[in-house]
Amino acid sequence: MEFDVVVIGGGLAGLSSAIRLSELGKRCAVISAGQSALYFSSGSLDLLGHLPDGTPVTAPFEALPALVRQAPQHPYSKIGAAQVAVLAQEAQALLERSDIPMFGDSTKNHQRITPLGTRRSTWLSPLDVPVTDMDGLLPWRKVIVVGIEGFLDFQPQMVASSLAAEQGIAAEVAYLHLPVLDQLRNNPSEFRSANIARVLDLPENSAELAEDLIRLAADAECIILPACIGLDDRQKLETLRARIGRPVYQLPTLPPSVLGMRLYNALRQRLSRLGGIYMPGDRVLKADFDGRRITGIYTRNHTDMALQARQVVLASGSFFSNGLVAARDRIYEPVFGLDVWSPEDRNDWSQTDFFDPQPYLQFGVKTDNDMRALMNDRPLDNLYAIGAVLGGYNPLQQGCGAGVSLISALHVAHRIVAALEAKS
Repeated sequence: MEFDVVVIGGGLAGLSSAIRLSELGKRCAVISAGQSALYFSSGSLDLLGHLPDGTPVTAPFEALPALVRQAPQHPYSKIGAAQVAVLAQEAQALLERSDIPMFGDSTKNHQRITPLGTRRSTWLSPLDVPVTDMDGLLPWRKVIVVGIEGFLDFQPQMVASSLAAEQGIAAEVAYLHLPVLDQLRNNPSEFRSANIARVLDLPENSAELAEDLIRLAADAECIILPACIGLDDRQKLETLRARIGRPVYQLPTLPPSVLGMRLYNALRQRLSRLGGIYMPGDRVLKADFDGRRITGIYTRNHTDMALQARQVVLASGSFFSNGLVAARDRIYEPVFGLDVWSPEDRNDWSQTDFFDPQPYLQFGVKTDNDMRALMNDRPLDNLYAIGAVLGGYNPLQQGCGAGVSLISALHVAHRIVAALEAKS
């Protein structure tokens, strides 16, 4: 099987890169080893929340020069501040084309309400989630936080308490007792947000749900629910809002996340509509090389017949998805044996205080400024690395994980198109 590009990894970075390449007329295949990390996502996407020295960021573009000075190996530093600004806007447009409308502006961060009822700075948020300006407050004087009886992955009392303390609004708590959920409720291991959404999203259940929420809400100006509505289609929430006649918002729950799953499904559908090939449940085992060029890729499901591609993109993620592996004496990239940034002394991999920025979160594949992966200190001709597998940044402490995935994905897509067209 021959492709213009083979992408290894089916998460946010891999799918975004493959979508953009497909939009630009390239034949792409995505090899995905397992469940995407997007299933564990809140659905909100960060661009840059803090500088490496801990300084909070409100305007990401304005902070990029300081980021370059403090972290020259950060992917944004390699790509360049001006290009990051362009690609951030392009990323939001790609999401829109994938039927993923988001609230947010790439020139400034906003605050989203978290599952604890607190606020967290971010770049883009689903339209389901309540948000404020960086220094703003929610516009309602009274809200009701509605839990689901027996659902343990969302604690409405905690949310209401935080909203009252931080926002100064009256926040009450109520619970839904829907008989239609009894079968799920009787099996705690199945009583999860995605399964609840599959039931509540059925048209025959929407009227009963709306009636119960109207009764519980009383004079509340806004209803806040756990994210258990709109697994495949955010229009389900719009329909519910219209039935109730007042604002209804959702907060992410413990994984699996309905908002993260919906993001993943929309990206996959966009890739499929563009003609891209998605290979789920497969894993790359080895590659053939001709000098510093990859000529063939062998996977678990294609051990005898190599996938051939003119360009290859590594979007295999970090430790969570086995894109990086930690042995007792080293950190390594398991597919190609690429150069990895990490200290040799194991004692330098982590900090004793759990809440300190952990060095291992910055470990990852080394690249040149075009994101071509390095092997023995030299870039490979046709292998690029994007997303969480990259080194040089801390996605948690700096609040930039999704941004790095999207920006590096689009940066590499344009580099690949230029390289392919130059050889045509």
